[in-house]
Amino acid sequence: MKDKDTDYIERLLENPKVQEAVSNSNRELVERRRYEPPKSQVFKSRYTLLKDVDRFTFNIDKEAKKQLPDIINNKVQSIVGADSPEESFQNSYDKKRCIGIVFSGGPAPGGHNVIAGLYDAAKKVNSETKIYGFLLGPDGIIENEAIEITGQVVDAYRNLGGFTMIKTGRTKIDSKKKLALSKETCKALGLDALVIVGGDDSNTNAAFLAQEMIEDGIQVIGVPKTIDGDIQVRDRNGQILCAMSFGFHTAARAFSGSISNLCTDSSSDVKYWHICKVMGRVASHLALEVALQTHANMTFIGEELCDYVDEKRIEEAARDHVVDFNAYGMTLRHLSRVICDGIVRRAAVGKNYGVIVIPEGILEFINEIQVFIIKLNTIIAEYNKTHDTDFHSDFPVLEDKLEYLRRMARRSREDKSFSVWNTRDDDLFNEIPDFFQEGLLTERDSHGNFQFSQVKTEQVLMGLVNDYLNMLHEGGGYRIGIEKSYYRKVMKKGGLDPAYFGPILFENYEKDSYLLVKPSIISIKTLKQTLEKEQAITEAQEIPEPVAKIYKKSVPKFKTQIHFYGYDGRGNDPTRFDCNYTYNLGLTVFSLIANGATGQMAAIRNLEQDFSKWEPIGIPIGPLMRLEERKGKLELVLEKSLVDVNSASFNIVKALREKWLAAVSSDDNYRRPGPIRFTGESEEDRPITLLLNALG
Repeated sequence: MKDKDTDYIERLLENPKVQEAVSNSNRELVERRRYEPPKSQVFKSRYTLLKDVDRFTFNIDKEAKKQLPDIINNKVQSIVGADSPEESFQNSYDKKRCIGIVFSGGPAPGGHNVIAGLYDAAKKVNSETKIYGFLLGPDGIIENEAIEITGQVVDAYRNLGGFTMIKTGRTKIDSKKKLALSKETCKALGLDALVIVGGDDSNTNAAFLAQEMIEDGIQVIGVPKTIDGDIQVRDRNGQILCAMSFGFHTAARAFSGSISNLCTDSSSDVKYWHICKVMGRVASHLALEVALQTHANMTFIGEELCDYVDEKRIEEAARDHVVDFNAYGMTLRHLSRVICDGIVRRAAVGKNYGVIVIPEGILEFINEIQVFIIKLNTIIAEYNKTHDTDFHSDFPVLEDKLEYLRRMARRSREDKSFSVWNTRDDDLFNEIPDFFQEGLLTERDSHGNFQFSQVKTEQVLMGLVNDYLNMLHEGGGYRIGIEKSYYRKVMKKGGLDPAYFGPILFENYEKDSYLLVKPSIISIKTLKQTLEKEQAITEAQEIPEPVAKIYKKSVPKFKTQIHFYGYDGRGNDPTRFDCNYTYNLGLTVFSLIANGATGQMAAIRNLEQDFSKWEPIGIPIGPLMRLEERKGKLELVLEKSLVDVNSASFNIVKALREKWLAAVSSDDNYRRPGPIRFTGESEEDRPITLLLNALG
């Protein structure tokens, strides 16, 4: 019998239709690989030239000028087409080259198309040019681990997500030894140019490598990548040079698709609040785009919170002739109250469900939390420096860490000059939950940053929300609104007069379509007391069953489902926008290399406009560098871009908040963004954030 079964399975596996059904490939994949992104008009010329653009200028950091002297005066360069340049230029442009490329940091959809664009452009100019891909990120450069990228390899990954072709890694080339090893690798491979595809830290690496290898004639070009969308470049006058890094649109659409499904589920099952934390440690660009894509009931933008001013507290302080510094900047407790207010208002119209979107790094914008993070970062960095050891190894459990902080607090009482951690800090820190203390004391990442993704931000907030909702319920302030028609039907079916009981039970019986039980009725006991007081029943009588049913229906049950959106969006196949964007970035990279540029970042101007208006450019990386605290000391890094609270996109979201909260008896205003595709007329051609900012 087993032989027959084996024979049957083997024949089944040989069936062409079975093989097609279980193949790694599918029709969508085949179609994706065949898609040919359009080229910007300038790349249709046989040659391209670079022209310095003087109208874009930057405020240059003194330290950047000191450390990057050979690339700090680079200009923004515009790429222009040229079909018949001088012969000497043609010979230089057409020469055989050896180019290395590396992915650095987390994956972002579209990276493979950067390689495809670079490969196609380079091979078209000279078929003997070689492209090497460094494996597993910057470690591949340091350790000389590379593969030659062939046409077959490129074709297998066209328009596909991930960084699977050559993988990625998070190593920083941030020491003399690493720089020397990187230079050695580039020389050993005979590289003419090195391309670094990454975020702010990776492009920082690109700047220092460009400076290090300029005398060796090895060019270094950066490419802006991060799904967080926090690489956006403006000049000193606010003119936009790079509106968004690649991968952002795809990640936002991927998150939005899933969150939109939760909106549908929430409004179908009508019993859950879905709490959606989306990636974005430093900036809230993804949360903003998700709000526009889904119209979730509540979306919080971290950058707005730090601008918050509590006018009521300021007025109270003024009456007492003091300054309340805590009135500036949103507190954790106040934020939980804002969330509760939305939940309570929706419940009042029968909607005890909804969707809340919060950025991963929202706690970084909360005043008291930021103070803790800064102080703890300083304490940990100083400990490691002083003891030449590791804080987290010496104090492996939470109680050990807390005891160390207590000793510091005692020291502050004895030594008034010691202020980094005082008794007040210690008291406030001990008031927060254990798991949050653990989170705030967690090990910093490789860049010295607090790891917000390791902290259950949503648990911190929802714990406070749940506690306050219980308080509101006990005070009669959190109730489920009962539809008046439903109330009447239940009462009549039970043989009771709804018009008689209505004013006894509800505070708004004559006013609204959704009825709210009186605040004084907070339990079955107080319900019976109210009925007796109004002589609706006697002390000996039980509460009528229809009345008890209506009351129980008014009692809210706050149920949550927690979701985190990050890694799934990073690995998504790119949108058409990101396919086109990254392919043209690859073409831009080659143009910069062929024209001898170094220390430049490949970029596309006018991303917020129609594709026909896109302008490939090179942006100097050096002038973008700023001093920033890393691991307790100042280092030059590429500055991150936060959400502009004066932008059109943010202010439109702000203006529509009340509508999207939908704390009214009518339907919700959820939006269905649809699936990610790269064909079809209905596919959007750019992020909504960019569209609105362009219109604004």
